[in-house]
This record gives sequence, C-alpha cells and structure tokens, in this order.
Amino acid sequence: MSSNRWQERRVLIAVVVLAALGAATAVVTAFQVTDPWVVGGAAVVAAVLGIWQERYKRITTRRDEITLKLHDGCLVLPSGRLPTVVQLDDPVQLGVHPAIVLTGTPEAEPPVYVPRDVDDQVRERLAAGGFVLLVGDSTAGKSRTAYEAVRATLPDHVLIAPHDRTALVAAIEQTVRTNRAVLWLSDLEHYLGTGGLTREHIARITAGKGHRVIVATLRSAEQARLTSQPTDGDEAARSAGREIQEALEQAQVIRLARRFTMSELERAQARAWDDRIASAVQQADEFGIAEYLASGPELQRDYDNAWEVGGNPRGAALVSAAIDCRRAGYTSPAPRRLLEELHTAYLEAEGGYRLRPESLEDAWAWATRPRRATTALLSPVPNAAGDGVAVFDYLVDRRQQAEGPLAQIAEPVIRTALMHVHHADDADQIASTAYRRGRYHLAESGYRTTLTLRRQELGEEHPSTLTSRNNLALVLGELGRLEEAEAEHRAVLEVCRRVLGEEHPSTLASRGNLANTLRDLGRLEEAEAEHRAELEVCRRVLGEEYPDTLISRNNLALVLGDLGRLEEAEAEHQAVLEVCRRVLGEEHPSTLTSRGNLALVLGDLGRLEEAEAEHQAVLEVCRRVLGEKHPSTLTSRGNLALVLGGLGRLEEAEAEHRAVLEVRRRVLGEEHPSTLTSRNNLANTLGELGRLEEAEAEHRAELEVCRRVLGEEHPSTLISRNNLALVLGDLGRLEEAEAEHRAVLEVRRRVLGEEYPDTLTSRGNLANTLRDLG
Repeated sequence: MSSNRWQERRVLIAVVVLAALGAATAVVTAFQVTDPWVVGGAAVVAAVLGIWQERYKRITTRRDEITLKLHDGCLVLPSGRLPTVVQLDDPVQLGVHPAIVLTGTPEAEPPVYVPRDVDDQVRERLAAGGFVLLVGDSTAGKSRTAYEAVRATLPDHVLIAPHDRTALVAAIEQTVRTNRAVLWLSDLEHYLGTGGLTREHIARITAGKGHRVIVATLRSAEQARLTSQPTDGDEAARSAGREIQEALEQAQVIRLARRFTMSELERAQARAWDDRIASAVQQADEFGIAEYLASGPELQRDYDNAWEVGGNPRGAALVSAAIDCRRAGYTSPAPRRLLEELHTAYLEAEGGYRLRPESLEDAWAWATRPRRATTALLSPVPNAAGDGVAVFDYLVDRRQQAEGPLAQIAEPVIRTALMHVHHADDADQIASTAYRRGRYHLAESGYRTTLTLRRQELGEEHPSTLTSRNNLALVLGELGRLEEAEAEHRAVLEVCRRVLGEEHPSTLASRGNLANTLRDLGRLEEAEAEHRAELEVCRRVLGEEYPDTLISRNNLALVLGDLGRLEEAEAEHQAVLEVCRRVLGEEHPSTLTSRGNLALVLGDLGRLEEAEAEHQAVLEVCRRVLGEKHPSTLTSRGNLALVLGGLGRLEEAEAEHRAVLEVRRRVLGEEHPSTLTSRNNLANTLGELGRLEEAEAEHRAELEVCRRVLGEEHPSTLISRNNLALVLGDLGRLEEAEAEHRAVLEVRRRVLGEEYPDTLTSRGNLANTLRDLG
C-alpha cells in the first residue's frame, strides 16, 4: 500500500525564545571569561579615550535607571535602601500567607514557626549558594520555610525581592553587583517566560566572587502547567517552553509536603502554647498545619457551599471565572470587568436563575471579604485597569489537582481574557499555555496580542518584541501557514543580524528556526545550508558540547534523513547521543530524545530489530523516570508501535497504538493534535491488518476533527484525507479514492508547490489509482 503516514517523531529543535540583549554578557560569564574588555597599549588607550568616556556616561545613566526601578519595584526600607535579611521581620511581605486570627491573638504577629524536616537541607543549600527552589502545594509552607532558613543562614545578606517581572532585570543587575545577596522570587511562575529569568541570568548571579543565592518558591500545580509538554510529536510546541525548562533545570529543588510528617507534628504539639498552632494540630488528620493556618479549607468550603440555592452563586461564579483565567495563563490580577463579563456563563451552567443569585454588588462583597481576618476568595489588588482582584491560589490548585494540569479552559474564556489584557506578559502566558496544549488558533491570537503590546511599549527591535514575533512565526508553522511563517522568521533574522550580529545566540536561534521552516516547506537543500552555517558558528562561538550546538547538529541530522542520506544522518545522531550521554547522563530528556531520533533513522535504514531495541530501551527509561502518562513516554510507545508494524507484528502494534490513544484521549482530549496522531496511526494499522471498514471509520472520524480544528488546508488534514483515499482504494471504491486524491493534490499544488515531497506523493497515489481504474 502506497501511503503518506502521519508518524510521531520526537526531535530537538532550535531555541524558540530569543535571548535578551544582555545574553552575550551572560554567555561570557557562564564560560568564566573574567575580563572581556581588555585593551593593550598606551597608544590604543589614548585613541579610544573619547569612546570610553561616552561608554562611562551610558553606564552611569543605566545604573541610575536601575536604582529607580529597584525603589519602585522591590521591597525597600523606609529610607529607600534595600534591606538586609535580618531587617525584614514580617514574612507576609515575602509571600507568606497571612494566618488565621483567634480571639486574644495579636493580629499582626505571625504564628510561631514549626521546624520542618527539610530545614537542614534548605539551609545547607543556601550556605553553598546557587539557585534553591522550594516546590509544593499552595499553603504547604514553602515561603515560611524559606524565610526562616534565609534568616538563620544569611542574616546579613542584602535582600532583593522584586514585586513582579517588570523589576526583574533591575533586580538581577543589582544582585550581580552585590557581594552578598539573596534574590527572592516568591511564586516563580511570575518571573519565567519571555523577558523573565533565564539560564544565562542564573549563571551571571551564581558565578564569580562573593556569595549570591536565588531563593524561589513554586506551587506544584504551576510546575505541572509550566513543564507539561503534551504535543509529543510537535517539534516547535515542545520547544516553546525550552527557556523555562532550562531555567528550572538549574535549580536545586526541595519538595515540601502539605501534610506534616509525624516528627513535624510532634514539633507542632510542642509549640501548642501558640493557640493557632494548637488549633491547627487538632485538624491535622485532615489538613496540613500551614494549610489550616492560611484558612485554605475554610475558603474552599465557603466557595463550594456558595453554589447552594439562595447562597452566593453569583459570587461563586465570579470566583470560578477568576480561577479559570488564572489557569489559562492570566497571572496578573484580573480586572473586575473581565470577571463580570465571564461569570454569567458559569452561573448559567450551574442553574442560573433557579439558584436565586444575589445582586452583583452583594456578590463582590461576599467574594472579597477576608475570612478570619486573613485571605479573601478574591483579594483586591490595583492593576493597570485600577480594579484588579487576585484569586486565592489554594482554590486554583484544588481545581487543577481535580481536573489535571492539561485540562482545557473554554475557548470563549480565553478569547475574552485576551480582550482585557493590559500587560504583554499576560498575553504571552495565555498564548504559551494554549501552545503547549496544541490549541494553535488560540495561541496565534495570544501571540498577536503580545506582539501588538510589545511593539507599542518597546518598539520593533527590542528583544522581547522579536521573541513575540518569533513565537508567532512558530505557531503559524503549526497551523500549516508555512509561507507566512517563513516571512516572519526572515524578518526576525534580519533584525537580529543588524542589531545583534551574526554570532549572537538569538541570531543563531532565529537562523535555526528559519531552517526548520524551510524543511517543513520541503526546501531541503536550503534547510541543510542554513543548518550547516548555523552549526559552524555554534561550534566556533559556543563549543561542541553547548546545548544549542547539539540542537543544531540534531536538526541537521533530521534534514539529512529527509534528503535520503541516511548513513550521514545516523552518524550525526550517534555523535550527538555520545555527547548527551557523557555530559548529561543516560536519563536526561535530551539524551532520550537523541536516542529516540537515532532509533527512527535505524528504522528508515531498514534495521528494524536495532530500531526496536533502541525504542524499547528509551521506553523503559521513560516509564521508570517519567511515568506511564508522561508525553515523552507516550511518544516513545507510539514510535515503538510503528516499528512493530514495520516488523509485521501488527497485533502488537495495534495494542500499543490503542493503549497510547486511550491515555491521550483521557488526558489531552479528543481534539488534541497528539490524540489525532494516535488515531491516524491506529487507523493505518487496522488497514494493514485487512480490517478496512474499521480503518475507514477511524480515518473519517479523525478527518472530521482535523477539518474542524485545523482547517481544510492544514498538512495534517491533507495527510488524513490522503490516508482515507488509500483505504478507499483498498476497498475497491476507486472512483471515491480518485476524487479524494485529486482534491488533496489540488491543495498541495496550490499551497506547497509542484516539487514539494508531499505533492509528489499525491501525484504518485493518484497515478496508482488511475492505473487500477484501467
């Protein structure tokens, strides 16, 4: 059977998010080049004196601007100076949840600290320096544990705590210039992504003399949202979160459980002289100590009960809207007008007027009322619109734990949220979350909103604007609009070359993304030339073992495979794998990716037994390290199924495809691109088993979703239609098959051109059908 299979392939791809202008300095620091400004000879110094004086003026101005931003955007003393750790005695100012207030308890005084089992580990890590990240559920006690550890270990260090991402760059510069400093990032998700904390920033802070520490907290639900990569076979979508992944990989992670251990409970009981601790200990069978002190269970109960008839259903609907906006990526306080516009749909879904909802004024009063003098369901926080509210993160975590980190937020909620966005960072977060979920039309809307805001705020040539334009190009590629994607990538590359130079990491990333698009367009010789040129610079500037060099080499190998030069492709993949194993270890995600790509080439070479062995080995590690439901595990299992089919073990292949499809349906939903991939692969296997009616039904069902979700001209829709035509031919319905093949060929000629490989495949399939028709 001649076919154009829609196969799963896990690959490394060039950097998506462009580095900031300061990344060159960061790379120098990371490679321990201590004096990049060395100038030799008195004559040279005299010749450039005027230039150096002008440079000094620019540096002085820049430092003055940084100082102003620090005062405006970081915690400071009444004098305007940055505090030392010991000078900050209120943990609430660093993100600790306010505690419940009992009768006779001083309202402003925090409860006594109950030592945690991880305290010694946290303090040892702080003493050693670096990036220390505490991860756990909302109200697990992460911030309080970090606060107590910093006070005990680094009391005289300068404390630099930016309020949000707008002050982050200034805070990083101040941290780098300070001999002993703690950079405090509570709720790390607010400081990640475009314009946020990067691997290069972390290298600058932790390198050199002195003792500098990054201390951060991250909720488990946010970690799952940020690191989930459900678009398994989707190269660009998986790399969209690469900068976040790389930043998180630099951290020394310490996990903190919400429920106290027996030893921790004993320590709490010894501190029962604090009435709040005594009250929390009485509830310890059901709730964590910190969870109870922050009123988490009480607020959750109020929210749940509010839906009852005659309760506060309109207030609960406002809270529901805020929860879903937060889960969609709207990390800033949500404008009241946005929640008022959205809440009606939530209210109607639960019964509408039959619930006897209260007035909107009463709903807001109920939702914003603090419980036990601590936290409200929705806490008023001024924003750009002047009337923002922040939803209690405990409620967000509980919803996410119940539905899973990959649960889809309704499209109208996301589109309405984008209409109310005031900060580019929020639009970018919404777009990136949609991108990781495979919701490319929503991602396009989000990235276009981000790009518009950044052009207005920063100008065309700012690194963040270029990043937004680059991300838009990537999502255009995922939507099959490859000519538009190419035009955007070329425009970004032109600016990078002019502003940053040929050897800047962002220029190289942009060049790699253009090469990947050329590959998707079938212009393989051009793609090879771009990848080789990029690789040459990466090797010379960054070195053979630098991650971007390995990515570039991997992508070159993929193009060589597409060109049919499989022995060359195998050699490149083997070389990348050897470095990954030596530098990163056998179980690192990049090593597993590299090994999987090698297995795919072995399959293309016809060495199916070797390919099976490699896929089995990768799958074993993925299962053990990542778990059965992890996207990489499912990708590996799907690729193994394809090899089993190639070996003629079709029943085994069918079983594997069905197992992968079942998990993807349950976790990702019916319309996710990865689910459609699995359904297509199952349909192909059914056809090879001779169960043609079942194969036709699967292809038609999949094609219907592709048309509705991706559009008639998307490459995946055309592949699905092509495969349906092949099954129709095998069923002897040759006229129907001819009509389908002609329709696919017409679109491919118009969209891709006459010489594109898929166009040639369609011509060949049509010719075979015409021959069968006589």
